[in-house]
Amino acid sequence: MYEEDKSIYISDACIWKTFVDLAWQMDKFGNKTDMIPVHNELEMGSLNGRLENEFEDESLVSPSAASRKAHMLNSVQHDSISRAPQQWKSHNIGSRLLNSIKIVMLSNRLNLLLPFGPLAVVVNHLSGHHGWVFFLSLLGITPLAERLGYATEQLSCFTGATVGGLLNATFGNATELIISIYAMQNGMIRVVQQSLLGSILSNMLLVLGCAFFCGGIVFNQKEQVFNKATAVVNSGLLLMSVMGLLFPAVLHYTHTEVHFGSSELALSRFSSCIMLIAYAAYLVFQLKSQNNLYDHVDEDGNQSPRSSDDDEVPEISKWESIIWLAIITAWISFLSGYLVDALEGASVAWKMPIAFISVILLPIVGNAAEHASAIMFAMKDKLDISLGVAIGSSTQIAMFGIPFCVVVGWIMGQPMDLNFQLFETASLFITVLVVAFMLQEGTSNYFKGFMLILCYLIVAASFFVHVDPSAIADRHQP
Repeated sequence: MYEEDKSIYISDACIWKTFVDLAWQMDKFGNKTDMIPVHNELEMGSLNGRLENEFEDESLVSPSAASRKAHMLNSVQHDSISRAPQQWKSHNIGSRLLNSIKIVMLSNRLNLLLPFGPLAVVVNHLSGHHGWVFFLSLLGITPLAERLGYATEQLSCFTGATVGGLLNATFGNATELIISIYAMQNGMIRVVQQSLLGSILSNMLLVLGCAFFCGGIVFNQKEQVFNKATAVVNSGLLLMSVMGLLFPAVLHYTHTEVHFGSSELALSRFSSCIMLIAYAAYLVFQLKSQNNLYDHVDEDGNQSPRSSDDDEVPEISKWESIIWLAIITAWISFLSGYLVDALEGASVAWKMPIAFISVILLPIVGNAAEHASAIMFAMKDKLDISLGVAIGSSTQIAMFGIPFCVVVGWIMGQPMDLNFQLFETASLFITVLVVAFMLQEGTSNYFKGFMLILCYLIVAASFFVHVDPSAIADRHQP
């Protein structure tokens, strides 16, 4: 009897010591998320082995002692298994949250401009100086526009080509569309028209010109090549958008409307619906029917399919991308209200025409991401991607952004139309022709890029001395 009690006592002591060691090990490694599953498995294996050996060695153990040891073993196993996943899960969520914030908000140097957004709000409430509010809002929106494009690219990695194309069409130029909708709510139709027009001109002349110029400087011993099929299709769509803008303007200035004022607006809305249908067909054509036309072209002019090595690996998860899209879009919408409200005051404070601010300054903010991306890819000799960024963004605005704003204005009861006035329409038409001639050979060099940049300077100077016809009409009113 004495020997049996002694063996039971020794066995219970061993179990209790093992349990304490296990608890100490779990507490020790509780802050190391990646080590918990491994250590738990090793410790449980060690514990099982020690207890099994103990059961085998002690032949004098009574049935009651064996049942107590088995109950203790099950309790230790259940406690260790139930606590470890909870600690791992809570720590993993916090780690992923911090990692997501680090990737999205701290990985880009342009994010140093983010504090200017809240500063614009503070300045607006303290001083109300429209010039400073407008300037600080511009600086604050610039990194947000770039991060919005980044979140869209991350989400496209999970959605596939077709949905990814629709996402790029929707969010690729979301900054310009948000600013346009806010301006439309305030009845600033001309600001909407001019800012969208300026985005097209900026992408086609400044962004593409800088990409050609920088790529030509880096690869000055050869001519960079790109797929002419892509350029032809996009040039055709841009010419179609010029047609949609030209006819309402000609109808207005020739005074040949059936019903003065209403016929022009009805034609604009009908043409906008047609342009949206054409852009949807273009997406299907690009992503489904003729996707081989958009393969990379080598120096000999031969197409090479995209390799799996070129596929981007997402840095954040799908739901993280969706949440960041919502947060960044909401913040851009908030700052856009201050930007639009301070626009006219900034024009007076800086002594600049509203047309110049709308066509030149506002698009630079919205195109910050496209500008940096196009130059970066051109310097890596990936000119097809640069062309897709610059010309593709212009096509999105011309065939999707402008008609979309007309339809939204229709819903809101605002008379948004496609009559961009003769000066703006002529600027777009000449720009499309110049770029189409530059792209017809399928090659680029730094001289072509330099010519496009000089063309943009001419356009900027023209709008600096241009007085909007609506301003002239307001000036002559009694």
